[in-house]
Amino acid sequence: MSKKSLFCLISVFALTSCATKQTVEQNQVICKWGTQQFDLCAFNTQSERIEALISEMTLKEKIGQMTQSVWHNNVSPEEIRNKNIGSIIHTDGPVPGPNPEDWITTFDEFQREALNTRLGIPLMTAVDAVHGQSTFDGAVIFPHNIGMAATRNYDLIRKAAEITAIEMAGTGFNWTFSPCIAMPQHEYWGRVYEGFSEDLDITRQATKASVTGHQGQDLSLPYTVAATAKHFIADGGTEGGREGGNSIVNENLLREYLLPPYEIAVDENIASIMVGFNSVNGINMHQHTHLVTNVLKGELGFDGVVLTDWNGGIRWGEPHTVINAGVDIAMQPGNHDEFMSKLEASVLDGKVPITRIDDAVRRILNMKYDLGLFSSPFAKSEFSELIGQQEHRDIARQAVRESLVLMKNDGVLPLNKNDEVAVIGEHGHLAGLQSGGWSIRWQGQYQSYSGSTTILEGIREINPDAEYYAQGCPVDMEADIAIVAVGERPYAEFKGDTDQLYLTERHKAFIKDCKALGKKVVTVLISGRVLIIEDDFNNSDAFIAAWLPGSEGGGIADLLYSTDGFKPVGKSPYAWPKRFEDLPLGEFDERALFPFDYGMSDF
Repeated sequence: MSKKSLFCLISVFALTSCATKQTVEQNQVICKWGTQQFDLCAFNTQSERIEALISEMTLKEKIGQMTQSVWHNNVSPEEIRNKNIGSIIHTDGPVPGPNPEDWITTFDEFQREALNTRLGIPLMTAVDAVHGQSTFDGAVIFPHNIGMAATRNYDLIRKAAEITAIEMAGTGFNWTFSPCIAMPQHEYWGRVYEGFSEDLDITRQATKASVTGHQGQDLSLPYTVAATAKHFIADGGTEGGREGGNSIVNENLLREYLLPPYEIAVDENIASIMVGFNSVNGINMHQHTHLVTNVLKGELGFDGVVLTDWNGGIRWGEPHTVINAGVDIAMQPGNHDEFMSKLEASVLDGKVPITRIDDAVRRILNMKYDLGLFSSPFAKSEFSELIGQQEHRDIARQAVRESLVLMKNDGVLPLNKNDEVAVIGEHGHLAGLQSGGWSIRWQGQYQSYSGSTTILEGIREINPDAEYYAQGCPVDMEADIAIVAVGERPYAEFKGDTDQLYLTERHKAFIKDCKALGKKVVTVLISGRVLIIEDDFNNSDAFIAAWLPGSEGGGIADLLYSTDGFKPVGKSPYAWPKRFEDLPLGEFDERALFPFDYGMSDF
């Protein structure tokens, strides 16, 4: 790779200097496509080419474009060719291999088969890269959105999305199911950490930053990917905080609170929007014609792709109820045959008009053109060498330290590098625990992963003599200061739905026992949401809400030791409950232990 090319790749925050030439190159159209050698250059504009393709397509080919499958669920590249499947996803399960080259090779093989169909329509490859390219062992993993919102640094949110796009491209992807722009209203919900905040203004600004970072100025550039706003709509406001539950929404709540983040996403030309598992006023969002077709596509003017969530094309009944509601792509994880055959039958018997099918295919083909796939369909292997590079990790470490909310400090912080300290608890030395769900695996993992730095390792960069005790403070511990890392175990989606919003008795004992030994206790709380912490808070000399910081645990040491003079800047994206009985707690509720936007700004 030339020095100039490398500069274009790594200067992710000043890409405009490289953009003009690359845009011209990406917009060159390859004329002959597919085994039919369909001549796209006979048509002058993108719109004309798309209409020409649609007019040539059979019903089966159209439905294939509307179908998304999981590549590793007994789906071969040949199946992509034979069924004309338009997109594939990678999710929890087998991986192509340990190296980026393995991923590139695998997805290019699928792409070749897509290009070897009659019309040669290229394939889109998607992944839930919700806080970095978090499915690849060795990628940089950023704090989850709840932590990113705590920074109040929207430029940093944009930079994180830019890095995510580059590391996605380096592993063969061009489409992410991110950002989640829910505004969680109930701590019971297992996806609280996927949303930025309960606050509308924060969510709007973070949405704009994330979409801009992922998609850049031009989707056809090699270092950009298509973003997805999810989960339309009211997914964070279900009764009892239950994943996929029902949300009671009046018109004022819809217009004033729930729609504005999606309006921002549409204004920023987001490529796709995913509908939620939840229902709104008793109607499942996958079948909600009014909200999907009339409001999202009609009133908001969204001209991109609407897709289902997992198995959404048949999960609630016949496919025609979903497609007629306005959904364009159905995510069918290996059971695509059932969806495709049922949808075809519904078109043939008149339940789904061909105009609805053509509208969906038109949106899909526009997205593929916008991504530059008709000129550069294969994975961008030149980005593989940038995955996990130090420049990316430095930005993620900055995100960690700015996300930390200092909630209490009775003179113990900042630490001196000569202080005798001990890190207590397994959360202090397992990167999987500090990263939460959607980290390497869908439900996260307990062990560390490639390239990660734990809280202990970050502290030992400054204080090599720091001790570590996974099971609590031993009675003979010499260190004067106990940094007690406690919190939730990793979870994702419905497996995180719970009313047990407390630390475990074991973790509570870590704090109390260290305090009983006369130690100064600095509690570092690892969690995907606010918890009931009053007793734990009172037993601590300092208390830090660290959220789910991801791969760069050294950012926590930056706050503890005030590295380079750093002082706390994080502000809570949620109000903290004092009592369990007060939940759900609004952001300006006077009953809160700590209000929304709380956070100390000095030591």
